[in-house]
Parts: sequence; structure tokens; C-alpha cells
Amino acid sequence: MSRVTHRADILSETDFQYQATELTRDAANDPAGVPLAVSIFADRSHIRDTIRDDALAAGFRLGKVGDIAELLDGAAIALGDAVLIDCPVVDAAILASLCRLDNRAVNTGAKLVVSTSVEALDDVFACLDKSDPQLLVEPARGERVIALGRVLAMMPGMRLRELSGDDRLTLIRLTEQVAQIADRLERMGAKGQADDGGAFRFESSKQAFAGQGAEDGTAQLIRKPKPPLPDPRLVRQIIRQREARATFFDAELFADPAWDILLDLTAARAEHARVSVTSLCIASGVPPTTALRWISQMVEAGLLERVKDEEDKRRAFIALSDRAAEAMGRYFAEIGTDAARLV
Repeated sequence: MSRVTHRADILSETDFQYQATELTRDAANDPAGVPLAVSIFADRSHIRDTIRDDALAAGFRLGKVGDIAELLDGAAIALGDAVLIDCPVVDAAILASLCRLDNRAVNTGAKLVVSTSVEALDDVFACLDKSDPQLLVEPARGERVIALGRVLAMMPGMRLRELSGDDRLTLIRLTEQVAQIADRLERMGAKGQADDGGAFRFESSKQAFAGQGAEDGTAQLIRKPKPPLPDPRLVRQIIRQREARATFFDAELFADPAWDILLDLTAARAEHARVSVTSLCIASGVPPTTALRWISQMVEAGLLERVKDEEDKRRAFIALSDRAAEAMGRYFAEIGTDAARLV
């Protein structure tokens, strides 16, 4: 059964609207009981109205609501605890405003939720490099409401943290592959690695120790030399093999975005190529908003790095971290070339 079918079995869109609002209605208050304020900026009036209605239903207090021009013009205004922006089309003025808003969010603690289009994603992504925003790509209404719930979860001292595990799971499981994400997040430590190695492990699969102890009588750990990255032609062949499955089966049956992202970036690193966030979303094999969540989590876990374009500060790329590159090299060295062809 595909994940799409499974998700539909869990909750319908109508059920989602009701349950998500019920779970957040009493939670959208600060520790003093004051409703959190949200500002909304969107040029598409129907999108702006929908976001406003959902924010009110979730218990938020409305701050500034208007089109993008109101965010760009005039003196700085109080934006509240969260800012929701819809900008499917961007120009130089909007991008400059996003950069300014990114800095303001860092200084004030406001949470940003920015929806955009695939065409504008690279530009928007490059502008928002400090505030850790939620980026949504052509989202459905349900995805926007889930983003509101995630805003609440990120607020310090919020009563949403007192919801039962079942209530939290109801919100979480509505996002693509979030069951796997939630399972890994629960096992991850603060730095993306749990006591047992966590969801993302960077160590070699086998460690060697010196036969004799050191002068203080303790054994010495001998770290194996770093293996080279695999031949990028091999990695590209593996990627093509994985993509070929969609010809015969539902592609979502085999969706494994974290691994597809790692494979694509491994090949790119070996080729000395740079990868844009849009290209990486395509390589992940899942919808862009889902891919962005994976990329964000993998950056936080230390697997990926955001890299500024030194020649054009308006652009940014995604690359493997040195630790992740070493782990991929060790992985391919461990399984061997023949086995790798079957990955």
C-alpha cells in the first residue's frame, strides 16, 4: 500500500482540519495565557484569507495582515510571534525584504513560515539562512495548518508540549514520511546522535584497537584511514537503477529521501559539482516541501551543510559535511563495488 493511500486511511482532509484545530486551539497562548500573534502577508487574496481563517481557528491573534507590499514599504512594524508569507513569485525588492525579515526573526525570536514555488525556491532559500524558517513549496491547506502546529511546538514554554503523545502523533503523521522522521527524532540527541548512535551514524562500522596498551595501561583506538569517495559513475548508476523502479511500481512505495539525497550529494562531491536546493529536492524523489524538511533535519544532524556561493551571495548550495562524506566513503568501501550496484 502506498503512503498516500495509507495517509488517506489515517485521516481525511476534513478530519485533519478538525483535529489539527482542536489540538492547537487552546495551545496558541504564551505561558501567561495571552494568544500568540501572527502576521500574514500574501498577494493572493484567497490564500491570505485561508491562512487567516486557519490561524484564527487555531487560536492565534492576528497581527498585521496584508499583501507583500505592506511588508516592503514604510517603517518597521511589529510582526508578532510568527510570520506567514506567501511569495510564489519574487523580485529584487521581495528578496531584499526576505533578507531583512530573516535578520529580524533571529533578533526577535519570531518564527517564519514561507511558502513559495519551485521556480522561486533557490532565491528564497538563499535569503533565509539564519532564522531556520519552515519552507513550503506550493503547499496544500493541510500543510499550512501543520506548519502552524510546528510553530507552536517550537515556542518555548508552550502548553502544546503538554499534549499527549497520541495527540502529537496525530499532527505529525499527516506530513509525508513523518512517521519515520518522528521515530528517528525521538532517538536523536541534541546534536543529531543518540546514545546508541541515533538515526544518523558517522562512525566506522568496525574499529581497531592497538594490541598493547598505552603507557597508562589503557587501550588505544586506531582510526582507519579515510577511504576515498566512490566513483561518481557508480553512484549515478545506482541512482538510475533506483529511479527505474518507478517505471514498474508506484514511486512512493520506495521513497527513501534521506538516502537519495546522500547519494546525489556523494556523486556531486566526487564530481566537484555544486547542488542547488531545487535540484536536491528533485533528487530526493519526494514532494519539495517534504524534501525541505529532510534537508533541514539533515543539516541539523550534521549530515549536510549550507554553502554560500562566494561569487553570488544571493545563492546558496547544499553539500555533504566532511563527516557524512567520510561515512559514505566507508560505507561503499565496506559493501564493495559489486554489492553497491544492487543498492
